[in-house]
Amino acid sequence: MKKVSLNPGDLLAPLPCVMVSLGDKEKSNIITIAWTGIINSTPPMTYISVRPSRYSYNILKETKEFVINLCNEDLAYAMDYCGNTTGAKIDKFKEMHLTKSKASLVSCPMIKEAPLNIECKVTEIKHLGSHDMFLAEIVAVHANEDLMQESGRLALEKANLTAYMHGEYFGMKTRRLGTYGYSVMKPSTAKKRRSEGKSFGGKKPHFYK
Repeated sequence: MKKVSLNPGDLLAPLPCVMVSLGDKEKSNIITIAWTGIINSTPPMTYISVRPSRYSYNILKETKEFVINLCNEDLAYAMDYCGNTTGAKIDKFKEMHLTKSKASLVSCPMIKEAPLNIECKVTEIKHLGSHDMFLAEIVAVHANEDLMQESGRLALEKANLTAYMHGEYFGMKTRRLGTYGYSVMKPSTAKKRRSEGKSFGGKKPHFYK
């Protein structure tokens, strides 16, 4: 397939689209973020990038704490609303009928309606250009009980999460393509997993044969 050259831009996709809650009981807010991700495993670390002009920027800089609230399809409207309004003028929790839930290790509230809440403490702020990156350690995670399997596995694929791609939101209801490492799985392991009724991946595409 012939390629078309484009100008450098923020076209990495898809991206998680989340609602970040911050502040405290006196001054709490929600900001919608797509510039986020995991940057380290041990300790678990994440980041959010925020424009200095945003109302939430100074709150983040002062408190150095936030909660990443993953969004499912039911929260898509609220997610868009919280990204296009300012907490300087309105109470987004109140306007979107979202419930404040007490976090365990940070002072800012979690969003109860979110399927997963990730408590974070800022360790460093990097000034990059249009945005500042708030690097943070993940200090606690909370998941809805209905996402937990008997084995203890977190089944996030059941959460109907959303993604952001080039100005649009998309639902994540889709078929699983494979599990981590399925392309190099030993035949004996594959046979065992099949006997246990466990799905791990599809067939090798024709161009690899």
